[in-house]
Amino acid sequence: MLIKTLGRVDYAATLDAMRAFTDARGPDTPDELWLCEFDPVYTQGLAGQADNVLDPQGIPVVQTNRGGQVTYHGPGQVVAYPLVDLKRLGIFVKEYVFRLETAVIQTLDGFGVTGHRVTGAPGIYVRRDVPGAHAALTGPADPADPFRGLGKVAALGIKISRHCTYHGVALNVAMDLKPFLGIHPCGYAGLQTVDLGTLGVFTDWATVAQRFGERLAAQLQP
Repeated sequence: MLIKTLGRVDYAATLDAMRAFTDARGPDTPDELWLCEFDPVYTQGLAGQADNVLDPQGIPVVQTNRGGQVTYHGPGQVVAYPLVDLKRLGIFVKEYVFRLETAVIQTLDGFGVTGHRVTGAPGIYVRRDVPGAHAALTGPADPADPFRGLGKVAALGIKISRHCTYHGVALNVAMDLKPFLGIHPCGYAGLQTVDLGTLGVFTDWATVAQRFGERLAAQLQP
């Protein structure tokens, strides 16, 4: 797999490039992994509902063809776009999503943070009170905190075309998190979003991008 660290790029141009790459690829086209960062933008998935965008505050809202609901991309976030032939890799979509999430969990573990999966809510979550805790909180959910003390640190939304993937996963490193207050992240009212800085991990985009890219590339081998 060829890993391309693109750095800060334009969202619309990158989306067009992903589509063009996927449309043009053949059975022998090598898989690629693009690592990038965007200026502030909200993106709506195919399941997105307009009422989940509360107050965009002048930030562009872009309709996309990925799965899922609305999310926010901005500086300080590592966005990873695996362009992978699942048929050649020999896995189905469910396994692909599991591997993406596993790469996030492995990356977080390297910083002393424990990532959690939540059934029915793709992405990776962490305990806001004790980021290294291996056990998720249990008990009745507070209506004001339906995720029981978990904050979302990584969002996932993919598209499959002719068994080839694009779009991907975004890991929050050191962001201005206020724009997340302008939406129901991933369609969930009350879901709190965190980044590594919130969790007491102070690192830079390039370090996380390199580690995350390595974990993803390892997960996406036959």
